[in-house]
Amino acid sequence: MFCNQCEQAFHSVGCSDRAVCGKSAEVSDLFDLILYQVKGISWLVHEARKQGNIDPELDRFIIESLFLTVTNVNFDELRVAQWVYKADEYANKAAALACVDRLSGDVPEAAKFIAKGKSEDELLVEAKKHPITEFNANEDIQSLIQLLTYGLKGLAAYAEHAAVLGSTDDTIFAYIAEAFSAVLRDDISVEELVALNMKCGEVNIRCMQILDQAHISHYGKPEPTQVSTGTKAGPAIVVSGHDMFMMEKVLEQCDEAGVNVYTHGEMLPAHGYPGLKAHKSLVGHFGTAWQNQQKEFDGQPAAFVFNTNCIQEPLDSYKDRTFTNSLVGWPGAAHIEGYDFSAVIAKAKELGGFDEVAGGTLLTGFGHDAVLGVADKIIEGVKAGAIKHFFLVGGCDGAKPGRNYFTDFVENTPKDTIVLTLACGKFRFNHLQEQMGDIGGIPRLLDVGQCNDAYSAVVIATALAEAFECGVNDLPLSMIISWYEQKAVVVLLSLLHLGIKGIRLGPTLPAFITPNILNFLVENFDIKPIGNSAKGDLEEILGA
Repeated sequence: MFCNQCEQAFHSVGCSDRAVCGKSAEVSDLFDLILYQVKGISWLVHEARKQGNIDPELDRFIIESLFLTVTNVNFDELRVAQWVYKADEYANKAAALACVDRLSGDVPEAAKFIAKGKSEDELLVEAKKHPITEFNANEDIQSLIQLLTYGLKGLAAYAEHAAVLGSTDDTIFAYIAEAFSAVLRDDISVEELVALNMKCGEVNIRCMQILDQAHISHYGKPEPTQVSTGTKAGPAIVVSGHDMFMMEKVLEQCDEAGVNVYTHGEMLPAHGYPGLKAHKSLVGHFGTAWQNQQKEFDGQPAAFVFNTNCIQEPLDSYKDRTFTNSLVGWPGAAHIEGYDFSAVIAKAKELGGFDEVAGGTLLTGFGHDAVLGVADKIIEGVKAGAIKHFFLVGGCDGAKPGRNYFTDFVENTPKDTIVLTLACGKFRFNHLQEQMGDIGGIPRLLDVGQCNDAYSAVVIATALAEAFECGVNDLPLSMIISWYEQKAVVVLLSLLHLGIKGIRLGPTLPAFITPNILNFLVENFDIKPIGNSAKGDLEEILGA
């Protein structure tokens, strides 16, 4: 195996033998094979689309396949191998839609691969022939192909979140098929790949927009909400991930069953939606970021459900009460197909649940409507000099050393600045909300939501730029982004598409970015790594 798709890549180069995230070499190799199949299916789908033939089931399979291979989603070798066989059926369906014989000479090799009849051992042998780095010997072209591939994985994850809520846009599906068709060409150029990467960012903005609209149409506009971090007496289910529709189904069933439900990690923003917080079973937030779950879940008398990318290897002390849902999988953990959570509820009742323990509070729910609802106060504060600068400090958290930088950064922001945050990176510093205080009644730390809510940050920045009649890059706004996996990659591409400059990225730069491509990003977007000192970066940003 070789995997360098996340920030935890071993020695900032790549993982071999076994990934830092916990996936085995076999699962990693099978992911490479699935990506190979998806590229072939995408080529066939792209050819079908040229003829006006579209199949939503094929489009959905492609985004599910990409999401399946995102970091911290599925570690179950058996289920991943079954997905390889499943892809065969969709390749045949795509070939029929495109009216081509997928074994003919004019079809790319990726579309010709047939898994049927091969044992899993034979699939693993085949997988080694198709690593992520197979398509081009030019390291810069390969770097851009990987950047695009990881961006497409992130885009697919957002598209799947929206599709679960019944919201789709054909632009997204058409682009993914087009992009993967392009990377199968031997003659693709650096210029074409740069354009495809920028388009990935553009399409992702549309994707995040329809996801934002889907959440609001289902659950209402997020509103500022204080969330308890204590526990209530009684049976408990802790939900981790990003999927609000799945959360709704859990809450509906637990309302009837008398079981308390707690959010974990990126599910925290669920408390800001009127349609979700109205459920009596939603009682609080348990724990912090995904990488702390082993110590926080150890021996706890609650059932745990993982619905998207966030799972770590469950310890023996809670593996018997761990459930996966949707595309998530861990070998030995019970899997829930669909939305019948009766087995989870039964386990929660069997375990007895938490005792009553007082806790603190976390403030969430500052989506774009909530922030822009006080835009007049913000604008007035800037003009009066009460607000000197805005920082967007957000992104994915991780376990690798160096992430205390983001805590230090926020802790040292001056009292006349406001920090916007989103995604699980906020758990590095959202405990500082009370001590940071407010400016004229506006909290200095505003939790915009999940990484899925990055669109809110774009809306807020754009609205402020319009109010001040300037460009986003002219605002007193600095972006300090922590990245971990592929959704962060596509959000970065979205920001670059918007022309936003001066982004500080960390704690390390992506291992798949070559010096030449990094130089391109520096020259065109002034992108830079975070420094060794948060205070030093702050002083540089503020001109102190």
